[in-house]
Amino acid sequence: MDSTVIMINLFGAVALLLFGLAQVKDGVSRAFGARLRTGLATGTRGGLRSFLSGLVATVALQSSTATALMTASFVERDLIKPRMAQIVLLGANVGTAITAWIVATGIEWLSPLLILAGIVLYRGRSSTRQGGGTALIGIGLMLLSLHLLGLATEPMRASPALAAFIGLLDGALPVALIFSAVLAFVSSSSLAVVVLILSLASAGIVSAELVIVLVLGANLGGAIPPVVATLSGPASARRVTFGNLAVRTIGCLIALPLAGYGAELIQMLPFGPAKLPVDAHLAFNLMLAALAWPFSRPLATLMARLVPDQVEPDNAPKYLDAQELSTPVVALASATREVLGVGDLIERMLMRVSEAFEHGDSSKLAEIHALEERVDRLQQAVKIYLSKLGREGLSDENARRSIVVIDYAINLEHMGDIIEKGLLEQVTKKISLGLKFSEDGHQELRKLFELTIDNLRVAQTIFVTRDFNLARQMMEVKVEVRRMEKQSAERHLERLRDGRADSLQTSSLHLDMLRDLKRINAHIVSVAHPIMDESGLLIESRVRADAK
Repeated sequence: MDSTVIMINLFGAVALLLFGLAQVKDGVSRAFGARLRTGLATGTRGGLRSFLSGLVATVALQSSTATALMTASFVERDLIKPRMAQIVLLGANVGTAITAWIVATGIEWLSPLLILAGIVLYRGRSSTRQGGGTALIGIGLMLLSLHLLGLATEPMRASPALAAFIGLLDGALPVALIFSAVLAFVSSSSLAVVVLILSLASAGIVSAELVIVLVLGANLGGAIPPVVATLSGPASARRVTFGNLAVRTIGCLIALPLAGYGAELIQMLPFGPAKLPVDAHLAFNLMLAALAWPFSRPLATLMARLVPDQVEPDNAPKYLDAQELSTPVVALASATREVLGVGDLIERMLMRVSEAFEHGDSSKLAEIHALEERVDRLQQAVKIYLSKLGREGLSDENARRSIVVIDYAINLEHMGDIIEKGLLEQVTKKISLGLKFSEDGHQELRKLFELTIDNLRVAQTIFVTRDFNLARQMMEVKVEVRRMEKQSAERHLERLRDGRADSLQTSSLHLDMLRDLKRINAHIVSVAHPIMDESGLLIESRVRADAK
């Protein structure tokens, strides 16, 4: 029963440590996520700045995994060069080691004070204060978990089962390294495993050599979660995480046979043996950074060869990064960029149909189905992405912007459906049957096509800039489109009454195309509705439009 209680206390303390780490990461991301991302993206123009950026970001986030994933996403967007990304991760590894070293300095007594201060800050209204409060609470819980780990491991000194297990690992150092690596991978935190090793070492039940081997395993296992997280990502992101794993693996293989000598060397330093795990952790990462830094360029080149570019499907989102969901402003900007791409696809579809109508060339219509499928997939991805963002808790302004982005994406998808199921079939019928519109009817439809494409381009600008004057003009365009559609329909009926054969043959096509272009323009104009609504002029505009 006593051993069961000890294990429960031990695992509970480790769980509290992992929870504290997660709170620090979430809190810092909420309070300073945008600044950290900006600093990481802009602070990588030189080797030293890249190293320091990775170090600072990891100390702030308490997670080298988070830094690695951010760096990989920036490489994917060409914001960070692959060589600099490898140096950033060397700095991130040192940042984790520095965090462990600071945590082990015996400041557990600050835990209640930090938790109290964090709760006070968390009660503030601003997201920055709440994020800072969450981070302080997380640090306090981490320090509290150290105290609990010490209490949990103290009875282990007399445990014959643990002594036998430690003795088994001591006689099979490669197995010990793998065991520690697995723990770090499962917990997704090399810091948590190093802290656990620290507690066992302070109990005096682990040899110095085994301590170093276990620390090496923690470093190796900590490089695996970013690799797993980027397996389904683009090749540029996978190269970064694979390169980091390769560096740590080579470092561990070199250091493993030297663990005994390393233990003797570190014990000669003016530090207590109780801190051997964090000392070894920091020393290993500093030496690894010094040795790997000069090889960052060859490493990036090698990863480019080992992980070649793959042809990714065009309908895959380019800008929706799950790592950005913790920073709503950045996530909304990325979703906006993605939806702008959907608008470009709709413009391309309209232009293809217009060209096919103008020149009677059915080859222009070949890609319409594929484009419409891309539109469907991307707008669905945007909706799912922003629905996840909604669960993170948004300010009123960000919540409104999220709804605007989703509404515009839905309207674009409706335009795609109208083009594929309406205009495409109508133009295909015209070409396949060799139908000829009257000269007047042809010019009327051509002008409406051109106006629709121009309106879409203006709508794209309004969507980004939220310009009030452009939105007001767009509302007036709705009246112009309605007038053009009505006049064209009336003139067409006049031509029918005159008995013109060309108008008789194309009557249904002409009216159907007018109707569908009018519907598309109605969806385009909807981009102006939120802006006019915020100004209190939406109803007035509609009434004025109807009156005209």
